[in-house]
Amino acid sequence: MVTFDRPFSLSAVDEVQPAGTYAVEIDEELMEGLSVLAYRRVATTIYLPLRHGGKGSVQAVRVDAGELITARDPAPPPALGRQAEHTDLVPGRSPP
Repeated sequence: MVTFDRPFSLSAVDEVQPAGTYAVEIDEELMEGLSVLAYRRVATTIYLPLRHGGKGSVQAVRVDAGELITARDPAPPPALGRQAEHTDLVPGRSPP
């Protein structure tokens, strides 16, 4: 389950989705031939309510996992008057 604190949009869906909690399914496959157990994500699916369906009707939508993360927690807007730089991320170093 993934909770969105504000309305969000996804490239695979035309409409903006309301804030709320949504079921998300992650499909993974075992990566064979490694000395440790490792899995690779092969698909991410979010279940969205159908606006014109009956109560409890949902549609399964395949999404990019990165897009889903960005939709849930969008980056803060850049500082006014300048672009963010890589040096902004270096601990102990002041932004220009």
